[in-house]
This record gives sequence, structure tokens and C-alpha cells, in this order.
Amino acid sequence: MSHRFGLVVFLVLAAAWEVCAQRPNVIFFAVDDMCDWIGPLGDQQAVTPHMDALANRGLTFSNAHAPGTYCAPSRTAIFTGRFASTTGCYGTEVYYHDHPGIVPLQQSFQRGGYATFGAGKLFHHREGYLDQRGWDEFFVRNDILKRKGWRIETWPMAEAERDVPFPDPFPASIYNKGKKVTGGLFLEWGSIPDEKEEEMADTRRVNHACDVLRREHDKPFFVAVGLYAPHFPNYAPQKYFDLYDADKIKTPPYKEDDLADLPPKIRKQKENRKRQHHEKLVRLNAVEDAIHGYLACVSYADAMLGRLMQALAESPHADNTIIVLWSDHGYHHGEKGDWGKHTLWERTSNVPFIWAGKGVSAGSTVDATVSLIDMYPTLIDLCGLQRIDGLEGESLAGTLRDPSTAQDRNVFLPYLEPGAYAVINHHWRYIHYVDHSEELYDVRKDPNEWDNLANDESFARVKAELRESAPRAFARRATPLNQLKLVVEGENFRWEPKKPKR
Repeated sequence: MSHRFGLVVFLVLAAAWEVCAQRPNVIFFAVDDMCDWIGPLGDQQAVTPHMDALANRGLTFSNAHAPGTYCAPSRTAIFTGRFASTTGCYGTEVYYHDHPGIVPLQQSFQRGGYATFGAGKLFHHREGYLDQRGWDEFFVRNDILKRKGWRIETWPMAEAERDVPFPDPFPASIYNKGKKVTGGLFLEWGSIPDEKEEEMADTRRVNHACDVLRREHDKPFFVAVGLYAPHFPNYAPQKYFDLYDADKIKTPPYKEDDLADLPPKIRKQKENRKRQHHEKLVRLNAVEDAIHGYLACVSYADAMLGRLMQALAESPHADNTIIVLWSDHGYHHGEKGDWGKHTLWERTSNVPFIWAGKGVSAGSTVDATVSLIDMYPTLIDLCGLQRIDGLEGESLAGTLRDPSTAQDRNVFLPYLEPGAYAVINHHWRYIHYVDHSEELYDVRKDPNEWDNLANDESFARVKAELRESAPRAFARRATPLNQLKLVVEGENFRWEPKKPKR
């Protein structure tokens, strides 16, 4: 009897080991502020050979949308699998302070028997935002940053801390010429000498991830690496600028009175922003030059993807690894008068979203509407992880195996405050603000979102149907950052409520 029992135990363990061995590895590759200006999404200007190659061997979602309108809330939604309307993290709130019971994505992998490795901008880049739970290793390039609460710094402004190359002269762009730039580096672009590429923060992060891929692994792995590119400042090695003819840079389509049909409050905000940034670039004759800088950084990010793909191809893991490419949100380059994100329009929400590797249909494009919040449940299905209650996305595993099964749906995008949001599908974009003003665009006929139909009574039913996809209730804001104190103890940190002033 004991021999039989031992045999049964052996067979069960062997079966479990085989299942574990068959589970796919995952490379989770994030870029920042990248809009749909890449080859796989039909752009004719951007030079992105490695993204093109990834798309050729995988599946591209051409109508994918961010779950937040800028870095912090989007990344919170991705790693928690929950929208800001549930967590209250509409901006820079720290999700794991208010919701310590939420199991983030990397912890799900770790609990599921995966080795977990992180590097770069996966969460918000400021100190104290990295969720330290669930990582076997997380690469931060120097001890100074670790002692500052694991700040994922890319372009340090303090000269004493500069361990990455900057353009010379600095600042480099005509937009910032003559300014004393102390932070932000908005609308700043310029070239870095090619020989200094290996010193750049994003290069070092990718090189570390490549080293991880070259290791021997005794269990499946989750390797997440986040680039800061093509976020401003658009600094890239000169060779990526040289991929483009500066005299042939094309701008996106603009409409002079594009803001005229917006609700009064948002119209005033965007007219002010247009005067501050877009009109200044026009006066400086620098719109094409700014776009050149952005495209150079897109190509630099593409080259970093190429390094990872090459390292994977040369590793023993090539046939059993899924690669996911995503951006936290898109970016405006003068469309609707804006430079940046923080909007509920297409240029902010539409993002690159490409899957390739084991079990993914090759050479496919799906135009059904999806959200990046779908990544968490999809990876649970593909990797055999434990189910997590409360996830708000939908698994795309079936579509990845068989693109013909894709069905369009309404996806939700919360804004910067409770009650403001967009609902998006293949036909419509509906926008609702907290003052109950609205926008509605027929994106099939009006892809530039130039004609706001919200005040046309003939579309009242369309608006009502789209509103049904929004939450019935919105969570209050989580604890504001100005009410928290970051306590750093060596290489660990925690957030504590600030003591009230007497």
C-alpha cells in the first residue's frame, strides 16, 4: 500500500511539474506616452522595424485604450486590475496605502510559482510609488535612488546625481531656449551622442532584462521592463534622429476652430493650453522639430524592444514565452490644440497593444475595442494563475488564440475626478464631465473628433445607451498624497498619514 501511495504522490508531483514547465514565460514591455504612431498601427512615418516584426509574429489590437488618462492612474489600473472609479486613484494617489488587500499583478505571478523580475517605469516614477511586493528582483540602477524610496528616475535634474548623458547645450530645444529648466523637461528634445547610448537609463534597464533572459530558470518567469521613452524629454541618440529627414516630417491634421463646439469649461481649459504651447510652437516654427524629437524616441524605444527580442531568441526560452507590448496612454501633438495627455479624447486613450508568442495567433490585427485593464485577467488565463476577485477587465485569451472570435464592446475610461469619464466603442466616443456637460463623436465618420454631436437631440438614445456602461457609483478619492508622509528606512519605505498640525 505504501508503494502505491508513493507512486501516486510521484505521479501527482510529476504532473504538477509538467504543467508548471509548460506554462509560458511572460515579457511585459511598457513604453510611456506612446500614441499610435507605429508601423503596426498603420503609421507611415515612424521607423519601428522591431514592433513591425513583433506584430508579424503576433496579434495587434488596433483599437486598444488606456485605463487612465496619464501615467499614475493608468498604471495603477493596470497593476490592480481595477479602474479609478473603484480604487479612488484618479491621480497620484498610492493604491497600496488605501487598499493593502489588493493583489497586484506581479504578486499574482509570484504566488502562482513564477519568478518575478522588474525594471524601469512600471509604476509612477516618483519616490514611493513602486509596489515592492511580489518581486524576486527589481532593478534600480544606483543606491541613491533606492535610498530615495526607489525613485525610478530617468533624467535627474540635480547635477550631482546625473549618471546619464544629457544634450550639450542644455536645454536643447528651441521651446526651452534661454530658460533655466529645473524640472519637468516638457517640450524638451535633443540628441545624445551615439557612443553614450549604453549610459542611458532605459538602455541600462533593457540590458538588465536581457541578462535575466540569458539566465537558467528552474520555473517560469515574469519579466517586466518599463521604458520612460518616448515621454518628454525626447532625448535619444543621434542615429535615431538620423532615421528621419527633418525637412519631410509630417504633422497630424489640425482644425483651426476644433475647440469651438466643446462644453464651456473644457473649452476654456483647452484654449488656454493651446495658447501656451501649440501656438508658441507655431510661432517658433518648431512643430515639425518637436515631432522629429518624439519620432526619434519612438525609434529608440523600438530598438530597445529589438534588444529584448534578440536576447529572447538566443535564449532557451524563445518557444515558451509571451511578449506583451503596451503604452500607459497616448499623446497629443497639437491635435485639438493640445500637447500632452490628460484628456478623454482619442489621442490620449488609443495605445499600442501587441501580443506575440506561445499560443498567440500570428500576423493578426483585431479592431474590436479593448482596454489595457484586460491584461490582468488575460494573463491569469494564459498562465494558469489563481483567480482574483474584483478584476474589472475581460480576458482576451480566446481572441489571442482565435481572432475571429473578437467582439466589439464598450470600454470605460475614468477621468481625473469622480463622475467624469468616457465610454468608447468601434463606432462612438461619449464623454461625460462632472458638470454633466458632454461630448459625442461618431469616430467611424469623424476619426479626428472634430464634430461634437452631443447637443443634437437625434443622438439622445445613443448617449443614453453609452452612459449605461459607466459605473453607477464612483469611489471617493483615495488619500491625497499631501496627506501622506514617505518614511524611508534603508532600501525599504512606507507611507504614513501625516500628523495634523496643532
